[in-house]
Amino acid sequence: MKKIKKEDKVLILSGNHKGSEGIIVKIFPKKNKAIISGINMIKKHTKPTSKKPKGGIIEKEAPIHLSNLKRI
Repeated sequence: MKKIKKEDKVLILSGNHKGSEGIIVKIFPKKNKAIISGINMIKKHTKPTSKKPKGGIIEKEAPIHLSNLKRI
């Protein structure tokens, strides 16, 4: 079995996005998780700061466990 690396094209094997394909943006080897572009999007609520006085809701990708991915 070959290891999954950054910029590999992968297939999601289980979860809400089963059957979807994407490209790996970042890997967390100690946690055995990876972030795939455009998949597993979550909404993060942010407090107002000096840089963003309004705060708001940011949409970003959440990591997926490597056991749920298959390299294509």
